[in-house]
Amino acid sequence: MKRSTWTGLLMGVTVGLLGLSIPSHAQEATSTLDSIRERGEIRLGHRLSSIPFSYLDEKGKVMGYSHDLAMHVVEAIRGRLRQPDLRVEMVPITSGNRFRLIKKGEIDFECGSTTHNTTRAREVAFSTSIFIIGTRLLTRRDAGISDFDDLDGRRVVTTAGTTSERLLREMKEGHASGLTLITARDHGESFLTLETGRADAFMLDDALLYGEVAKSTHPEDWIVTGTPRSFEAYGCMLRKDDPDMKALIDDTLRKLMASGEAERIYTRWFMRPIPPNNLNLNFPLSTSMRELFRTPNDKPFQ
Repeated sequence: MKRSTWTGLLMGVTVGLLGLSIPSHAQEATSTLDSIRERGEIRLGHRLSSIPFSYLDEKGKVMGYSHDLAMHVVEAIRGRLRQPDLRVEMVPITSGNRFRLIKKGEIDFECGSTTHNTTRAREVAFSTSIFIIGTRLLTRRDAGISDFDDLDGRRVVTTAGTTSERLLREMKEGHASGLTLITARDHGESFLTLETGRADAFMLDDALLYGEVAKSTHPEDWIVTGTPRSFEAYGCMLRKDDPDMKALIDDTLRKLMASGEAERIYTRWFMRPIPPNNLNLNFPLSTSMRELFRTPNDKPFQ
């Protein structure tokens, strides 16, 4: 066989192989809604101990403010796909693995207590904001800590992978060089570190700190204090570059806010007794939250 013939055959094989690679690229570009339709199941990420946003009750059932919002999104997906009995697989996530699970497609979305900021938005997408918080401190009433200036020489715990960890490291490199930073796997472990005396204060989002007080044995022993070091917006997290999924989640959340249902869900979790100890967080809707419900947006604070 002539050399030119071999060359032509090799080029044909190469082109054929390149053509075979096209479906894999197309598969990578499949939207979340298409993936849900194909597998017949929604994979919803949830937190284990982010009270009152997304956590487990005594029987292992997922509940919370963010989870209630997520279930409205689930119903919207069922309606869009015309599959009212579409299954939901509840996938537990942590601060450390949530971004990886979204990017790998192991969860379709999550609504918990994930801060939307510009750095994270380079890797994943965020919905219309669902909550606005300030990062503060939880400490014993008699600890002698009232603000962040009191932390030099103290042991401060926070949950690994959170914005509070970054802020504490910045503080340690700055004026509070005597601060000892402790990180824990999740919010429950962080509070246990504080409760057992291995830390003097626990830094986190204020609403989550109130949640830890709510599940403590002696809530009267604790106080949330300090001038917020940052204000942050929570959003539901989803895969980047998936406009159909984002539009569905955003539309669902905006309708909940416009109808007043979002505020009713807020009242249930922040102004009434909640599991596990039936303590009322007594955390009224802030001015920032009222403005969010009035004019929903997906803008990060940083």
